[in-house]
Amino acid sequence: MKFKIFTPDAMKSSEQEFKLPTFEGNRGLQAVKEVVVAHRANARQGTRSTKTRGEVRGGGKKPWAQKGTGRARAGSIRSPLWSGGGVVFGPKPRDFSKKINGKVKALAFSRALFDRATAGDVSVIENFASKQTKTKLMSQIIGRIAPKGKVLIVDAPFTPEAQRAARNLERVTLQDASKLNTLDLVTYSWIVVSTKALEQIITRANGGKS
Repeated sequence: MKFKIFTPDAMKSSEQEFKLPTFEGNRGLQAVKEVVVAHRANARQGTRSTKTRGEVRGGGKKPWAQKGTGRARAGSIRSPLWSGGGVVFGPKPRDFSKKINGKVKALAFSRALFDRATAGDVSVIENFASKQTKTKLMSQIIGRIAPKGKVLIVDAPFTPEAQRAARNLERVTLQDASKLNTLDLVTYSWIVVSTKALEQIITRANGGKS
């Protein structure tokens, strides 16, 4: 598969062939879905909690007599029907995490990479390593490659200068190639990777770790 490779200033580009795993039909799409769902589920804290009528403080005394008042029967001021009462079937702390088989993760990563590359959403830059890089300059470079939308830039690893230049750009997120995952690949409108990072990513997609 051919990728367009930009110079560090993104003023010029050329094409180069990279050996990427290919897919036909729906193979791997279910794996992508399962892995994305698992990533999002594992990010949930599961700490929401409400109190039942048995846990809310107070309400031990019957508010009024059962009969003779003309009002409806009431046994506790902490009934779910009352303001300040307990909650029926409210959330309790729970573990939302899901486990995904390693082979499914690898398949999902490869399929997501293939789909984004086929759609033309992955661009390659020679490097982000210029020591003269400033935030304004980095914004211009990213703007030439991806004029709009959320952008993920990937390097292996980032230089301190490149990190400082890109970290304050609102629509840009940084990710190390070794930590890139399926959720990253499907979330962003555009993915910009360095040639070094792309080599690592393709190695993973062709049988390395996911």
